[in-house]
Amino acid sequence: MAITRQKKEEILKNLKEKIVQAKSTIFVNFHGLNVADTNKLRRQLRSQNSNYTVAKKTLIRLALKDAQISGTQLELEGEVGMAYGGDQILPAKEISTFAKDHKETLKVIGGILDGRYIDQSEVLALAKIPSREIVLSKLVRSLMSPIQNLLCVMNGPTRGLVSVLSQIKK
Repeated sequence: MAITRQKKEEILKNLKEKIVQAKSTIFVNFHGLNVADTNKLRRQLRSQNSNYTVAKKTLIRLALKDAQISGTQLELEGEVGMAYGGDQILPAKEISTFAKDHKETLKVIGGILDGRYIDQSEVLALAKIPSREIVLSKLVRSLMSPIQNLLCVMNGPTRGLVSVLSQIKK
């Protein structure tokens, strides 16, 4: 069934809003992905405050053209879906994780980050960036390391004295 012009304009408006408001947008070719897997992907993205939308390629191209994104526009091939969200890394990370389990049916095409197009390799590199919690835990660990080393050094003479006294007692 054909979509009316009014419905297409509404879809185009929604796509533009999503692309402009999202901090990152990832485009995927989902040829062969069944409905159950698509719903699973949507649930995973929603749990990370991201979303997944499927639209006609012509409408996506028009929305991208109107959004005035810098760089060379992506070549959208096959059946195209887009994952987007308020975080710069999470959509790429979730799509990459899901694509590992569905190599034949879900392929990353590229994306948009900070108002510019990024290719497939940049999306995959973005997905490898550790999460905020991991980075913060590494920061805390590196801040605590000098303090722990200082305590070990300061406890060394005391530990040595206790060891010598216990040997004298024996």
